[in-house]
Amino acid sequence: MRLALSPGERCGRGTGWRLIAEAGIGLIEISAVVAQLVVHLGPQTDGRATRLQWKGSWWIQCCSPITGMTAQEMDDTTRISYSVVAGSFMAFQFLFSAVSPHLSSSFSQRYRELPAGKKCEWDSRCVSTAHALIVGSFCLYILAFDEEVNANPVWGDPRLVKMNVAITCGYLLYDMLLLARYWKLMGDGYFVCHHLAVLYAYGYVLNRGVLPYFANFRLISELSTPFVNQRWFFDAMGQPRSSWPVLLNGFAMATVFFLVRIAVIPRYYGDVFATFGTEAFEKLGRGPQVAWIISSGVLDILNFLWMYKILRGFYRALSRASWKKAQTRHVD
Repeated sequence: MRLALSPGERCGRGTGWRLIAEAGIGLIEISAVVAQLVVHLGPQTDGRATRLQWKGSWWIQCCSPITGMTAQEMDDTTRISYSVVAGSFMAFQFLFSAVSPHLSSSFSQRYRELPAGKKCEWDSRCVSTAHALIVGSFCLYILAFDEEVNANPVWGDPRLVKMNVAITCGYLLYDMLLLARYWKLMGDGYFVCHHLAVLYAYGYVLNRGVLPYFANFRLISELSTPFVNQRWFFDAMGQPRSSWPVLLNGFAMATVFFLVRIAVIPRYYGDVFATFGTEAFEKLGRGPQVAWIISSGVLDILNFLWMYKILRGFYRALSRASWKKAQTRHVD
């Protein structure tokens, strides 16, 4: 996909306005690709589907002066990627609505005793763990075996990465819908910022296939999610936070979180800075460059905040366990 206008033509000389305009153009391009998905994949029948396709074509034509895209233009990998986004969204919604409630009620008596609100969060965390295991494993596979992406981190063959990113985008859309529906129960501003930053950056990966190595590298952070969710499950099942299963999970959570979200930061930004000034970096254009750097910064700020909370919680639980052990010895 190409941009019909140069950065200077789009937003003048002001750097601040240029960045704002580029961010807006990125969102317009994403909406245009979604419209193309409706046009190309929607059923060719009378009724609502046909009207949606007509509206999609109309929106693509409205955006064409900015995106340079026509209603017929969408490469196969992009079409497949957005189909995976839609399939991922529906699959995770099905896991939340049907699979998790059925399995959890069959194997956990505690789940059956929970109030409706807690059951909802239980199911959402089961889905979160499933997503983390899928994309985290896929991420490690790509890092280990996709030689073209590793050799050319900016413009390498993005096919496998786009599939992994599409799965994540479908999950994030499902999760944002869930947060909006149950905001009083599960609403968290940090998660909204996280999801928006990821979707903003990954839109460029899905649309243009750029930055495959860096897009995939960020997904390694999902490997810490199962431990975070397990901590919540222990709380829901009434396990004392000073018990050894909880403490062991807390130690594993803090360790893995640090390794996949904090310790990798120097390596990640070293690779980022190595691309600055190269022909591949300049070829990206201002929009992907801004989305890449801003989203990375936002995500890592959130990671530092979450790391602090995890360490503080683990220290408190360990202190409580030590105090109880000392009290027991004193009584004896």
